[in-house]
Order: sequence, then C-alpha cells, then structure tokens
Amino acid sequence: MARMGSTADPGPIDISVLYDQDNHISSAIWDGQERGVLRCHEHSSMLEQWKLTAKQIELVEKAGFGYFRTIPTISLDNSLISALVERWRRETNTFHLPVGEMTITLEDVALLLGLPIDGKPVMGVTRTPGKVCENLLGKVPEDLNGGMVKLTWLKECFSKCPEDAPVEEIECHTRAYLLYLVGCTIFSTTTGNKVSVMYLPLFEKFDEAGKFAWGAAALAFLYRALGNASLKSQSTISGSLTLLQCWSYYRLNVGNPKFNDEPNDGCFPFALRWKGRASGPRSNSNIVSYRKALDSLQPSDVKWLPYKDLDSSSSVGDIKESLILRASKTVLICFDKAERHLPDRCLRQFGMLQPVPMDVPRWERKIRALDQGSDLSKETELQLKGKNQAELREWLERRLRIVQVEEVVDEIKYMEWYERITRKFVGRPESLESEFQRIVAAMREIADIADSFPADRMDSRDRKSLDDIKNAAHKSLMDLIGDSKKGRRKIATKRKREDDPTIKDDY
Repeated sequence: MARMGSTADPGPIDISVLYDQDNHISSAIWDGQERGVLRCHEHSSMLEQWKLTAKQIELVEKAGFGYFRTIPTISLDNSLISALVERWRRETNTFHLPVGEMTITLEDVALLLGLPIDGKPVMGVTRTPGKVCENLLGKVPEDLNGGMVKLTWLKECFSKCPEDAPVEEIECHTRAYLLYLVGCTIFSTTTGNKVSVMYLPLFEKFDEAGKFAWGAAALAFLYRALGNASLKSQSTISGSLTLLQCWSYYRLNVGNPKFNDEPNDGCFPFALRWKGRASGPRSNSNIVSYRKALDSLQPSDVKWLPYKDLDSSSSVGDIKESLILRASKTVLICFDKAERHLPDRCLRQFGMLQPVPMDVPRWERKIRALDQGSDLSKETELQLKGKNQAELREWLERRLRIVQVEEVVDEIKYMEWYERITRKFVGRPESLESEFQRIVAAMREIADIADSFPADRMDSRDRKSLDDIKNAAHKSLMDLIGDSKKGRRKIATKRKREDDPTIKDDY
C-alpha cells in the first residue's frame, strides 16, 4: 500500500454518501482531538450467578434464548471495539475499511449468538411499568424510575428459583431472568446497571416470545449503538459488544487472541469458539495500534466467508432455515428503533462479487408506537401493513427483498468509486522517519530483554537459543541503522549531483 504524507486528504472526495463526515469521530482524530477508549457497557459478568432449574431452562428455550444463554462472558477488548467504531458509518450501517465496506449481518447474529433472525418484529405497546412488574414478576421494585429496573434488583430477587416452586413462581423467576439476560447483553444501555421494563410483556407467554425475531432486534440495537458511538460527541457504547468483537475475530486479522486449548469449532453458537481463549495481542495493544492496523488492512487480512468450513450441523431448525434472510435488504426493528440492513453493500460476505451499490436514501430511524390496546401477537400482517409504516412493511416483506446475484460485475469499477466516497484512513499516516525510530526502539527493547536473562541458570540448549535471539536482534538493529545511513548518503549524493552534474554515484 502506498504511503501517504501527513497532509494527504483522507476523504471523502465525494460527500454524497458520507454526508455526516463533519460530525464523525474520524474528523476529530484527524484534527488531533483524541477521545481515547470508549466506555463499553455490557454487564454479563454476573449471569453465571443465576441458577436455573430444568423447568426454567425449558421455558428459556421456548422463548428463543436456548442457544444464547450458553454463551459465557467474553472479556471485551475496549481498544479494538473503539477502533472498529471509528470505522463505522451510520449513513450506510457499514464499516468503511481500505478493502471496501463490510458489516455485521443477520447471518452473523444467527451463527455467532444463536438468536432467531426471523419472526415478528420486537415491538409492543408501552404500558405502566409498575403494573407490568406486578403482573409478570409478582413484585415491584421501590426505585422504578423512568420505566427502568435495576439489574441488581432482578438478580437479588429472582436468581434462585426453588425446585419445588409452583408454576406461577417459576414463570415469574424465568421472566426476570430473560429480562436480565437481554438487559445485560443485546439491549444493554449506557445508563448503567438498568434495563427497560418495556421488554417484559414480550415474555408473558413463552411460546409467543419464541416467535419474535430477537436476533434482528439485537442487530438493530447494535447498529444504533455503533452509529451513536461513531459521533465525536460520544464517549460510551452499549449493545451486544460480544457480537461486535466476535464478528471482528472471525472476519478480520486484527487483534485476534490465541487459544489456551484447541478452538471450540464444533460448538454452537460460534461465539463459543472464543471461550477459554488465552491472552493474545490485546494485552499490549492500544487503540492507536489497532487504528493503524485497520488503516492498512489488506485483502489477505479479511475472511469473507469465515463460516464456510465450520460445522453448523448443531444449528438445527428455524435458525438454519432462516439464513436466507442474511441477504435481505430490509429494515431491522427494535421497538422505536428502525435500522437498515444493507447486504447489497457487502456482497463479498456472501461469496458474490461487489458492484457499485445503489444510493442509500435517508430514512426515519424511529417507528411510531402502536395504537394503545393493540396486541401485535394477534394482528395479521395485512392489518400491520395498513398502519402505513414503510419500515414495518419492509420487515414484513423481508423474504421478497433478498439481494440477487448480478451476472456482470466490475469490481475494479467498484473500488474506483469506493476510493472517492470513503474515508481512506482515520489516523494521520506515520512518516518514514517516525516509523524507523519506532522499529529501532522495539528492536533495542528486544535486545535488552534478551540481555537481562540470567544465562548462568540455563542449560546449554537454552543458552544457545538465547544467544541466537540476541544475535538476531543485534544483527537486525545493525542492519536497520546501516540501511538508514546508506539511504541518507544516497539522498545527500542525489542533492549534490543535482547541484553539480559532474559528481558520480559512489555506491
């Protein structure tokens, strides 16, 4: 990749696509206004303290969260997440990377989290929070402010259900668990340790809860969170950050951790692959190093089809059948949030060639609430269409909106177009001199570490290995310094020759 000077225009040259560039975090970073690492809100660390009975697990599975509940807490790499956010564009709901646009799709949600991506949109009628808690949980918290309930209250009151509890009590405990589960993961907020009571009525009947497209709602919520966090005025992010991080691990060769044991490739959902991982590059990587890695991303660093060779035989039933929706150009809904799913901009993630995509019309990101008294579970699709909400109609027509393969595609033309409309890089490119000094410093640090080992305590084989490391480090350091001096002599000679044509090269 050609190295650009610090004054190079990062783009976009054509602002018709990324029209909100002035408000994007990349503009602030380019101007030297670093905001640092985002505060990442995901509160799943206490989930393991919930002890579910066999009957509760059965109800959780009916509600559509059977696979999802098995995903353990995965340690978040806040620096990696922050660097990815700097590449997210809310105008297109995609990451703008040097190789083209990429995004988190319905396929990623289904396979990484095991959540259903087909079904009724996750929305409902706003009801009085106190009455909802009383009817569906059997008790009401004292500090129910703004329709939000504390996660700690849910855990303290409902995390242990007696084995011999009556059916009604078991159902109350299970609803509390489901509310806690979504509140600390896919619907986590930046307000802290709280979750909205508005989700609770959707768990009233567990069979009905299983008919909702929870995965699509999780993606809508994450899209919104990414869009908000990409603005230079923000400093926090919420939503399913486990989904975001695992998506990056599967698709990008940036910051991927190593494994303590063999990777869990046979497990479903696929986020379990990162269970029990060892501390990898994240332990000594910061947002600047991740930013540089993303700014210089090459096609060889991308896995366009990461799930192709993985065993998904355990992802049976509706989830596997619903994967056709991965390429549906539709609207994702989570209550009042409406976010566009635009697979036509990322067709290489489905094994297709990428043409220049159609323009993205600006859309209303909010959906009007249903009429008071409406019951979404009882309404027909025809009645829903009659509400004259374009976003809702698009979701109902999701199977009619599958992106089709184009016969003739010129990807060179696509990249030429993309170079004009994208933000080429986030951080200012490093000068050759700065990069040289950084490499020399790193090599000296390696040599110093090798010199610090007590050789007298090693056997002959270890001493030989240590000597080899020292010699390699010192040789590399000398080569770097020698190459630098030679390069400077060439530049000086060239300048002299330009002044006096009689001078000849001496190298």
